[in-house]
Amino acid sequence: MECYAQGDTSAFERLYLKHKGPLYRYFLRQISDKQLAEDLYQETWSRVIRAAANYQPSAKFSTWLYRIAHNLLVDHVRAVKPVDLACREASALLDTFVGNEQYQPDVQWQVLQQSRLLKHCINMLPQVQKEAFILNIEMGFTAVVISDIAGVTLEATKSRIRYAYHSLKACVSSKWQETCDD
Repeated sequence: MECYAQGDTSAFERLYLKHKGPLYRYFLRQISDKQLAEDLYQETWSRVIRAAANYQPSAKFSTWLYRIAHNLLVDHVRAVKPVDLACREASALLDTFVGNEQYQPDVQWQVLQQSRLLKHCINMLPQVQKEAFILNIEMGFTAVVISDIAGVTLEATKSRIRYAYHSLKACVSSKWQETCDD
């Protein structure tokens, strides 16, 4: 990033190529709306470009990048009603499985049910737990890095991850039992 700030455009290209997939998935996993994920993703990179001249390497670039992404996501979540998000996420999940012929109908149904169930349980998590869980599982970030991104203490981050796992385990177990009983 420091090289890019000094005018080396190839340095930006290297940063972009390294972080583009994980950053996009971060947004997609948080909100499950491809168009919105793309918009937030592009806005993140726009902010990186605008902030290049003032970049101070006080943390790793990835921590700084995800801090920008986190702030954009928080702003978005505050502005959108959770019900709207849930409807868009359910629609996106259905689009993923419709027409996928690689599964036999009974297997496809079970995979769809399990996927819906897990997605539902993840969506039921409080936003701070959901974000910590996704940053940990999807992005592979440690609790230390997540605490820097979210701007909270290490203990708060560890608690968020622990509570997320506990809540997901309880939710999945309970909901799967309900599904099997139906």
